[in-house]
Amino acid sequence: MTDELFAVKDKIVVVTGGLGQLGRQYTLALAGRGARVAVFDLSRPDERTIADRFSVEGGDIAFYVVDITSHDSIQHGLDAVKEKWEVPHALINNAALDSPPDAPAEETGPFETYPEGSWDAVLDVNLKGTFLCCQVIGGAMAQAGRGSIINISSVYGTHSPNQTIYNYRAQRTGIPFFKPVAYSASKSGVMNLTRYLATYWARQGVRVNTLTLAGVFNYQDDEFVSNYTRLVPMGRMANEDEYNGAIIFLASEASSFMTGANLVVDGGWTAW
Repeated sequence: MTDELFAVKDKIVVVTGGLGQLGRQYTLALAGRGARVAVFDLSRPDERTIADRFSVEGGDIAFYVVDITSHDSIQHGLDAVKEKWEVPHALINNAALDSPPDAPAEETGPFETYPEGSWDAVLDVNLKGTFLCCQVIGGAMAQAGRGSIINISSVYGTHSPNQTIYNYRAQRTGIPFFKPVAYSASKSGVMNLTRYLATYWARQGVRVNTLTLAGVFNYQDDEFVSNYTRLVPMGRMANEDEYNGAIIFLASEASSFMTGANLVVDGGWTAW
């Protein structure tokens, strides 16, 4: 009964940004459980990369070059998925832009001089891209009368970044450093987009939830990791595979009465 409750076998799932660190994890976790996964990304990996990084026993993974900031590109991707399989059962809006700790100085300076172009680029992918994927793929799900949309957000969408984490950068270089505003604003927007669509499509069988994540270890510099983890009650960053369980839960019938919710998996970050 438990296996059936969390089953994703034969479900068709679109993962945007599926070539990235977490997107790859979601893809492998789903395909390894029998789902058919369509990876939407700006490029298609070569066959060696697919064999090395996306090989999973019994998995069915297809790769599509899709620009999520373009309605037409998403529509072409959806049409290809429908031609190969059918209308997706789940959509994971994972693709995102952020400014890492080693971003250029113009991206990480004071709020007053944050570049308008950087704001536009981040909002274009993180919020507009999620909106367009929901519009195109979610709309097809609504017509089919079923589906689960998982919008990936961040603790920086629920809480303002703690700028003390990044003070070491300014101390090291003498140049002011701030975690930029656009990522937080975009991830906050994703949350209310989720709530809007959850009520909009509730009677059409499409569930829409947010999955809010904390920082993932990706070989960041030691000072950043130390500063970040002192604010996490569990005392560490997430491993890249530790969000897979939440993805399986939200994509499966185990979450069948859950919509418009925000599932927080953050090591206790937001519990302080």
